[in-house]
This record gives sequence, C-alpha cells and structure tokens, in this order.
Amino acid sequence: MKVLVAGASGALGRPLITRLRAAGHEVWGLAHRSGSLEVIERLGAYPAQGNALDQSSIFELVERLRPEVVIDQLTALPPSPADLPDYLPADRRLRLEGGGHLFEAAMKFQVRRYIQQLSGFYLDGGTGLATEAAPLRVNAPGTIGESARMYAQLEARISGVAPMETVGLRYGFFYGPGTWYWPGGAFSSHLVAGEIALIGAGDSTFSFIHVDDAAQATVEALTAPAGLYNVVDSQPARLAEWLPAYADWIGCSLPLGLDEKKACSLMGMESVYYQNSLTGADNRKAREILGLDPRQLPWLKG
Repeated sequence: MKVLVAGASGALGRPLITRLRAAGHEVWGLAHRSGSLEVIERLGAYPAQGNALDQSSIFELVERLRPEVVIDQLTALPPSPADLPDYLPADRRLRLEGGGHLFEAAMKFQVRRYIQQLSGFYLDGGTGLATEAAPLRVNAPGTIGESARMYAQLEARISGVAPMETVGLRYGFFYGPGTWYWPGGAFSSHLVAGEIALIGAGDSTFSFIHVDDAAQATVEALTAPAGLYNVVDSQPARLAEWLPAYADWIGCSLPLGLDEKKACSLMGMESVYYQNSLTGADNRKAREILGLDPRQLPWLKG
C-alpha cells in the first residue's frame, strides 16, 4: 500500500522506512529540509518536500499522492533532553498545528488510516502499570504537564473520526541508535559529565522501547484493529534500579544522590515529580495484537 510518513528522517522514522520498504509498501517520506530529504531517498523511500506548518502545501501534497495510510511522527525535539523546555513551544506547535494540517488533509482526501505518535511515559497508572484506558498526567508540574496536555489533545483529535480509521501508538522512552538513551547519546553524555543525580528514592517507573521494535510495531499497525496501543518494552523498571545499571553499562561513575528538598530548590518540583511519580505502561495489548516482542534492555540484562 502507499504510505506517507511525516517526520520520516528521525530516530524512529529511519528504521520505520526500512521496515515498510521490506514489507513491500510504497513509502513516501515528508520532510522540510534538503538534508532530511536526502536521508529519506537513501533509505529507499520517495522524498516529499513540504512544511507541515504550511497548510496549503500539505493539502496539495496529500491530494497529489493520495496515500492509503498517513503516519504522523512529527516532532521538534532538541538534541539534548536538557534543552527540552526551550524546544517545547516549537514541538507543540508542530505536532498540534502542523499535525493538524496533515490530519485535516487526510480527512479531506479520504485517507483510509491515520497512525499517530503518542506518549506511553506520561500516563497515570495509579498504583500499577498504565493500560490503554489510563489517562495522561495533565495536572503534572512544568513541562511534564504541558507535554501531557499536548498528547491528550492529539488523542482527542484521532478519537471518533469515522470513516477514517485511526491508530494511536503510545511509545515508551525511545532508546537505540540516534536517541538520547544510547552510548554517545545526549543522556549518556550528561551522565558521564556528572550532570544527572538520583533524586530521592527514584520511585518513578520507566517504560522504554527500542526504536527498531517501535518501528516494527508501527508497520503492524497498518492492518491492526483501530485504537490505542501501549508500545513499550516488557521491563518496566524503577529509576533507582535502571539508572545505576545504565551508568555501569556505559562505563561511568554512579550518579550522585540528591534529596527531594534540595532538588526542588535547585531544579524545581518538576524534577522531583519526574524521578518519583511516573508509572510505567502495560504492553499486553500490543503484544497480543501487534505481535510486539520487545528486546531486553541492554543495561538490565542478566
């Protein structure tokens, strides 16, 4: 089938193109910059130049291509998580306004299925893992709450828009080549430099997903029943467990401990919340329906 991937040159977009092509699909990759278009072409997809924030160009593109499926992987994330607060306004605009143009074009030109990137790490699972029925943490402090409210808007946008089929993929924290969580990645660099501390008890539970596993699940979502799926690994782990193991994996010193009161005064309540209040996600639905078979976290093997 003909598939249009927006955000096709990113850490997830690249393995996604490879797997879509291997599955025999005709793949078009939407990007704005010439360098990104070259990457898309090297991967074997057709480059489609366009600016998601320019409604007319997106409408013209979708009308011309007439894809059967649109996969929205639009993001404007920084090279380093430390810069996320500065990038959040642009990221929010691209996903909501730019993605909105893409979604409206898909509706107008009768795209059969729309697949939306969502968050599987700002879900509220209460005292356990979050299922697909779990809400987002829209009342969380700082950028966590801002991001959760953005994802809630995206989920609302794809809800109940028949006859177009919609799939929402709630991905966990990405790790693997080209991501923050990988040797040489931005998170690793900050950890090596001693710029990351373990705050309080480190009670937050994180759900990760390798970009290759996320890409394969996205390919399966082309034909799976519509709805929400938590695309996360099978190793939800407390920060206090995985952070020291990650440091050991990349060969650096263990992160220093910092009590919650001092962390709050230095970095704000958001930092304490991030490390002590998040819940992981339950991937049973994705394993049963999408055939998700996530690899083991390399820093928690054995």
